[in-house]
Amino acid sequence: MSEAIRVGITHGDINGIGYEVTLGALADESMTELCTPVIFGFHSLAEKCRRQLGLEDMRLYKAPLAGAAVPGRISVVEVAQEVPELTPGKPTPESGRASVAALEMAMEALKNGEIDVLVTAPISKEAVQSDTFTFPGHTEYLEAKAGDGSKARMILFDDYIRVALVSTHLPVSKVAAAVTKESVGEAIASLNRSLKQDFGFERPRIAVLSLNPHAGDGGLLGTEETEIITPAITEARDKGVLAFGPYAVDGFFGARDYTKFDGIVAMYHDQGLAPFKALAGERGVNFTAGLPFVRTSPDHGTAFGIAWKGEADPTSMREAIYKATDIFRRRAISKAAGANPLRKHVAEKPDKGERQPKPASTNNPATES
Repeated sequence: MSEAIRVGITHGDINGIGYEVTLGALADESMTELCTPVIFGFHSLAEKCRRQLGLEDMRLYKAPLAGAAVPGRISVVEVAQEVPELTPGKPTPESGRASVAALEMAMEALKNGEIDVLVTAPISKEAVQSDTFTFPGHTEYLEAKAGDGSKARMILFDDYIRVALVSTHLPVSKVAAAVTKESVGEAIASLNRSLKQDFGFERPRIAVLSLNPHAGDGGLLGTEETEIITPAITEARDKGVLAFGPYAVDGFFGARDYTKFDGIVAMYHDQGLAPFKALAGERGVNFTAGLPFVRTSPDHGTAFGIAWKGEADPTSMREAIYKATDIFRRRAISKAAGANPLRKHVAEKPDKGERQPKPASTNNPATES
């Protein structure tokens, strides 16, 4: 039997649902057969949550450091000497510092080879802000910490749909300026690499969404489609990437055209994530592609309104753990295959006769909004 993958799990904001979804996800005994969970948090808070959830058979091992985690058990590594005051539903500077402390300790454990993958519980973006932590979210922090020119790419996915974003945590007023030929091209290339390396697609098909309503309506509603997005798609196809679009977003999702593709590039946060979350429900997972390590998280936030009430659904966290181990294994297979190629592969260009999927019509009055 192969050695269990060591999964580091940060506790997120202690006043949110991080502990509830984490312990709820790990309540299935098969979890400790699949992986060795290492929670970066506080043993006393984990115990309090375990009792509140009625998980009588769960045993939590207080490990002195991540490298001392015991296979077959759930380990908790203390991220600070003093446990912050618990104020369920209310983010505080103390809960923010505890969130950052867990992240920093988990990153050190990754660098030291003490854990194999990282799964992060939700943080409060407001509470973590300080003079030393100025990142808008996990994605930007992990990119900076990874170094070596790594470019993080947020991908939300379940078993059927995978959505990557050109821009992430930006005000809507700044989105258009962030959509450039270079940024769109980079998103297409990054998603294409991840679909191959992390998801196992040999020749992934990628749909690229428009920025403006009705894909700009021939320039009437904007020119980004013709001047920026289409040239980026053309350049990607010239490099052998099966990229298509740009597609008007309402028609694309309304006609279920997303079922014809392996991945989707959305121009901004809510454009891609609103329909994704409606389709994926509680099984969605947030994955940070482009990093030298695997990081996933549940696709929801801190849910302060229901924190510490025993109402949080652990499904997305459970899926995040499952998917982190899946991607870790796929990367290992991909790396081994690349190290011992049978023959040199030349980048494949789309067949001359290959037809682009027909976009949903934007001229049908019945579909106009």
